Amino acid sequence: MKIKSMNKHFAAKIAVFLSLASTSLLAQTTTPPPVTGPDCTDVPNHADLKAALITAQKQKNGGLGFNMWATVVNRDGYVCAVAFTGTARGDQWPGSRVISAQKANTANAFSVPGFALSTANLYAATQNGGSLFGLQLSNPVDTTAAYAGPAADYGQEKDPLVGKQVGGVNVFGGGLALYKQTSKKLVGGLGVSGDTSCTDHIIAWKVRDLLNYDNVPGGVAAGSDNMINDYFVDRGTSQQISPSGYGHPTCDTAATGITAGLPGSYPLGPVNSNQ
Repeated sequence: MKIKSMNKHFAAKIAVFLSLASTSLLAQTTTPPPVTGPDCTDVPNHADLKAALITAQKQKNGGLGFNMWATVVNRDGYVCAVAFTGTARGDQWPGSRVISAQKANTANAFSVPGFALSTANLYAATQNGGSLFGLQLSNPVDTTAAYAGPAADYGQEKDPLVGKQVGGVNVFGGGLALYKQTSKKLVGGLGVSGDTSCTDHIIAWKVRDLLNYDNVPGGVAAGSDNMINDYFVDRGTSQQISPSGYGHPTCDTAATGITAGLPGSYPLGPVNSNQ
């Protein structure tokens, strides 16, 4: 009787062992769920961004008339699209690819649902003696993400920046927050780079308008996030002055005139939008 009892006990242990082993084996061989990327459904895709950028760059924007880079990030700062206007990636300043991503990140990071700040609006406050001095040194660019390869994919739909949080803070013109029009929802940021900072801002403004993401709810420039060209250095005192507190230096005369007229030529708000 004792032998039969021992055999039953031993058999029970074997059964438990085999059950655990099969469970472990199943866990090792079961395919894990696919890793999903960031949610980019609320922001412009690569094709739309590229088309709008090419259209805007061909217009009169002051500056040097150079080809441009543009980047879009979602509200969490993940890059969703990168594009350029030239035939090849070397037709525009290579350094402007990452700068455009910086600008997109900055405009998104320092705008809120009820109030937008463009990168141009941050210039004066971040200079020596300004209330935000040093802001541009915070949140540095993730160089591992910024310069990942292959370079042949830069500006394409599968640009290595896509799906990554590149970070960075930029405090001159070219970065704007993206607000869906009918929902008035802040969904991310747009960054444009490749020319003077004033022309970058102008082209970004036009691109955002073409994409219908310009339902800006408020800002420092008469309720908008337009560039304010009131920054100058007093020749008598050498003091840096911006009466508004959110000023940006002028670039060329043509760009200054275009910038001042942007809210009239490309008004903010829900115009012909189905969003």
